[in-house]
Amino acid sequence: MVMTLDERLKHLPAEPGVYLHKNVRGEIIYIGKAKSLRNRVRQYFQSSRAMDAKTQELVSRIADLEFIVTDNEAEALILESNLIKLHKPRYNVMLKDDKAYPHLKLTLQEQIPRVFRTRRIEKDGAAYYGPFLPAALAEKTVRLINREFQLRTCTDEVFELYRRAGRPCMEYQIKRCAGPCQKDLCTTEHYREAVEDVRMLLEGRDRELSRSLEQRMTCASEELRFEQAAKYRDLLRTVRALGENQKMMATSDLDVDIIGYYRERHQLALQLFTMREGRIIGRREFFWEDLPVDGFNPGEFLGEVITQYYTIGNYIPLEIHVPADWEDLGLLENVLTGMRGQRIQILDPQRGKKRDLIDLVGKNARLAFEQRFRVIQPDWGKVLEEMQEIFGLPGLPQRIESFDISNIQGSENVAGMVVCEGGELKKSDYRKFIIRTVEGADDFASMREAVHRRYSRLLREEKALPDLVFIDGGKGQLSAATAALLDLGLVDLPMIGIVKPRGRHEQISHFLVKGREDEPIVLDPTAPVLRLVQRIRDETHRYAVAYHRHRRAMRDFTSELTSIPGVGEKLKERLLRNFGSLRRVATATVEELRPFVGERQAERIVQHFREIGEDGKEN
Repeated sequence: MVMTLDERLKHLPAEPGVYLHKNVRGEIIYIGKAKSLRNRVRQYFQSSRAMDAKTQELVSRIADLEFIVTDNEAEALILESNLIKLHKPRYNVMLKDDKAYPHLKLTLQEQIPRVFRTRRIEKDGAAYYGPFLPAALAEKTVRLINREFQLRTCTDEVFELYRRAGRPCMEYQIKRCAGPCQKDLCTTEHYREAVEDVRMLLEGRDRELSRSLEQRMTCASEELRFEQAAKYRDLLRTVRALGENQKMMATSDLDVDIIGYYRERHQLALQLFTMREGRIIGRREFFWEDLPVDGFNPGEFLGEVITQYYTIGNYIPLEIHVPADWEDLGLLENVLTGMRGQRIQILDPQRGKKRDLIDLVGKNARLAFEQRFRVIQPDWGKVLEEMQEIFGLPGLPQRIESFDISNIQGSENVAGMVVCEGGELKKSDYRKFIIRTVEGADDFASMREAVHRRYSRLLREEKALPDLVFIDGGKGQLSAATAALLDLGLVDLPMIGIVKPRGRHEQISHFLVKGREDEPIVLDPTAPVLRLVQRIRDETHRYAVAYHRHRRAMRDFTSELTSIPGVGEKLKERLLRNFGSLRRVATATVEELRPFVGERQAERIVQHFREIGEDGKEN
């Protein structure tokens, strides 16, 4: 189904990104960036908004639009710049200033490298980083780098002048330069070390640089070179201050295609972003509506897609980044290498900037999925009417309450209940239950207790009952919940059991209606009723599991605290009352603990959690 312009405007995300206006021939006539795509794009079509003549002419020619979401506005500005340079839209020339943004140039090709701001990128052996937004950030970064890492700021001619003079310039005197022009002030080894530090910083290798600086600081301290150790300490602070980098701003000679997808059951949206010379310049999107629901293998699917896409003549980049691995990946690499005549790599990055980009493409695929397959917001009234008819309910299920049990081998046994009113989840009415009367992993008895407690309280407080109750489970759970209602005399309260296939947690197999358990109901996979039930079931499961994990974490932490010699229940309660949480107790200092437990006990607590922290560190 092709969306109209009005439909696209209704379903724009309130996220940063780039929008592309098109005319009736499908030509891109304007590209812009927005902090909120929904707010910015809709402004063009507001009759009350004052516009100049050029903007009015642009709006009159807009027949369609596309958008690409980004993680922040700065990334949107970079992507906008790249797309404008690629497509050269007519109205961008009239309405926008498409200037080049500043980069930082690290002259690695020089014997004594330096860093400075530039708007021109050349293939001269230097390393380029950026662009920087706003432009003043580039100059600020240069000043910070020169102040903290003390690279030279002078030109080659000035450097040679001072080298021959046998004395450093004023920059050295004010500690803005290490003085590489004088061998007795700065050795080549120390200067190259600083250059490598700057390189790691600008490449975003913050953790690697931090580890290196910490090692050098420790070494200098052990050798009693305290002034040098203090310098490394200050550099660590600078690294954290300058470590922010943006995924769409890395300049590289590589051409890369980045693939991400989003899938629900038999429907899937896939997007392919093209990065050329480090700049994202475009994307393609594909949709599938008939994939198998069972047995979907992400790796095999991606392998087939990539094979079809690149073997029909599409340009093959040197790297293809994918969100999953598969068995024949190496074989496909060899085939594409033979076609291109150069080594092709298909990478499945698990962390870092490459993985961040894949996640961003997947985010765009999810939004494309929403636009394609869920354009129209369901009419919840009609969906609930359909649910009433399918399940044979006595009335419209305006209020639905859903239960699920969560435990691990009976420990920290809890139940969660969520509420759906008029087709929308009502979080203010959610309830949690600690199962108190059941020993061990007995989901049936646990479900009976939770349901009995919930509706005995509603009866006692004379509050309204729900129109329908969902029980996450098969005959056993449904029978247990039914028994709880019978105890309370609620024989007419409708109840549905949601059955999952054995070993499968993401799918619903069929439904059991109270009193008709031997007549399971199976819905069409695309039915709106099924989607609503899945939404309620998934939220109930999430809520119950989250509460179980919270209880388990509290139990483990509490037992850890009371395992400290001298800490009993009363002292534990005093600490929790004054610190607010166990986590704050674990991170408190001796001085903070002393007023409540005394000097010696405070030292024991601090030492205990310090040892736990040291034992828990990675090797």
